Amino acid sequence: MTNTLHRWSEHYAVERRSDVPPVADDYVVFAMASRNLNDDALVDKYRTFARLALRHDPVNVGDATKGGIYRPQPRLNPLAHWRRDNRPDPERVVNDVEGHTTMAAVFSTFEDMEAFVKDLRDADLGVSINISAPMDAARRCCQGAGIRRHSVEYSLGFQGRVERLPDRAVLEIGTMCGHGMVSHSLVKKLLDWVKEGRRSPREATTYLARFCICGVFNSARAETLFDKARTGTP
Repeated sequence: MTNTLHRWSEHYAVERRSDVPPVADDYVVFAMASRNLNDDALVDKYRTFARLALRHDPVNVGDATKGGIYRPQPRLNPLAHWRRDNRPDPERVVNDVEGHTTMAAVFSTFEDMEAFVKDLRDADLGVSINISAPMDAARRCCQGAGIRRHSVEYSLGFQGRVERLPDRAVLEIGTMCGHGMVSHSLVKKLLDWVKEGRRSPREATTYLARFCICGVFNSARAETLFDKARTGTP
């Protein structure tokens, strides 16, 4: 089970369009252990997962109890709006792993994801590995890594009174946090600010990424979506 299945895209709309190409910039790989079953030396296993991910240019790596490479800071003042350190800190993710959690790595290309999964196969960590991606991409990745896929979970899309949902741009960015920690109202505000030139797509993205506690927010895709909103690109 993964909370990333419902990342909004054109494919999840009620009126699906056949001319929309598959998602090609959003691939998530999870590592999860079961308590008292395969959790021996768990900190080392999870740190190895994170270090292997960092070899393959991930856009985010996260520990579900601590956060991803962009994290909130406990002590700020009003000057933070201009002087805040927006640099990612992947080493902090690795060093802060303490025990039971869920680890995640997010990639913007299929090739990076596949190379990472091959490394995981060779490392044989002994924990469950879950790929959250378009089904064909997940299948090709497993075949390329020489892994037999265990099971498949489908997303049935968004149903019900979808007319009450925010607009598509807000949904595409906001649903990249599967726990709903990225406020749709904040996404809308930042979209307006980017269009007005008050924030850059990169700044808006790093603001939002800090709220996603499990670190599965795809900052590269979010930046692209902000840039498209800025330029009016469909």
